[in-house]
Amino acid sequence: MRVFSRMIGIAAMALAVAATQPATAQDKVIKFATPQDFTVVYTFVTNEYNQGYRDYISLVNEAGGVNGYKIEVLVADHGNATQRGIEAYERFVREGAILIDPLSTPVSRALVDRALKDNVNLATTVSGRSDAADGSVFPYILPMSPSYWSQISRVVDYLNTQEGGLKGKKMAFVYIDTPFGREGLPMLDALSKRYGFELQSFPYAPPGNEQSAVWTQVRRFKPDWAFIGGGGVGQPVAIKEAIRNGINPDRIASWVWLSESDMDVVGRAEAKGVLKWAATEQGRDAKVIKEILANVVDKGKGAGPKEKVGTSYYNVGVMAAAIAVEGVRKAFEKDPKGPFNGKWLNAGLTSISNFTADGFLPPVTVTPEDHQGGGAGKLARWDGAKWVGIGDWAAPNQDLVWQLIREQSAQYKATGK
Repeated sequence: MRVFSRMIGIAAMALAVAATQPATAQDKVIKFATPQDFTVVYTFVTNEYNQGYRDYISLVNEAGGVNGYKIEVLVADHGNATQRGIEAYERFVREGAILIDPLSTPVSRALVDRALKDNVNLATTVSGRSDAADGSVFPYILPMSPSYWSQISRVVDYLNTQEGGLKGKKMAFVYIDTPFGREGLPMLDALSKRYGFELQSFPYAPPGNEQSAVWTQVRRFKPDWAFIGGGGVGQPVAIKEAIRNGINPDRIASWVWLSESDMDVVGRAEAKGVLKWAATEQGRDAKVIKEILANVVDKGKGAGPKEKVGTSYYNVGVMAAAIAVEGVRKAFEKDPKGPFNGKWLNAGLTSISNFTADGFLPPVTVTPEDHQGGGAGKLARWDGAKWVGIGDWAAPNQDLVWQLIREQSAQYKATGK
């Protein structure tokens, strides 16, 4: 896996065409950049996400691009290290990238001030700081997807319905002890007060391959539900440790970061019943995934193994690319002549309206004030072989979500933190 990841980074960098200015009419190229963690913490998460991202861009380019402009994706491995992420960001900005997707909360947090200063669109799809939904404070930080707070809220609301109420129940939040993992704390605390459940939090050290002591503490707490808040290696380890400590898989829930690859590590049959928040429709049935298979992958132009097409992480990557490209389309509608820089793209990204990628996503609307896109998601449960979607798209408790968004964005505005 790590060798494959390095090959991705090396090949992509070799193909990247250097440029010192934003795309011009002569270039006929719009540049996106995906400096991401292929080798340290998120590994196969990033491989599958980036594969889906690039395959969708290939689908667009094979159809002629957007207004005759092709999208070029620049790729690098930052290893989830903030300094490497900063270096990659600065290099790609020099090369003309007007959208950068680091797929890492620690790295994206380190890039916020730079992106705001440079007028470069920092895409933080289902990741990053949740208060970036406040576009009035973070004009160039664009989740364009439900924050971790919205994801957690959807899961807890579903559990409340299934349990006939969570009052008096116990929930353990087991999370990676990084800004990414800690992002869930304020929302779970607020929800525990609203729904009346007892919350205890149990952090583990990154990357998360050793959690045995933490789960011994969880076992003593005797939770009704365990919510796991990690990504990459920490997620299957958390599920395995939960099961080993007597927690049934159908009492384990997570935000978006669980995929088929995680279930392979746990054991597909052993993981049956695990619940997660879902950003997209699952599997290969969606129209856009079928189009990628027919027009990109089956023509030998895919960015990775065919068997990964339609996996959860792959589909999230498709989502991220599709929303970004929709922003390009909207930008051309507003100003077909450019200049094709970050400000131009930002105007397009913040005018996306009810975009679903042909039913693949909940309706996504992004405005200059609201960068979350609506906050809707659904649930998916592992049936032993695949993820099965549950229920409709919904975004409960948005009053709590936006209360936290405004509180923390105000703090950033006042302190820069």
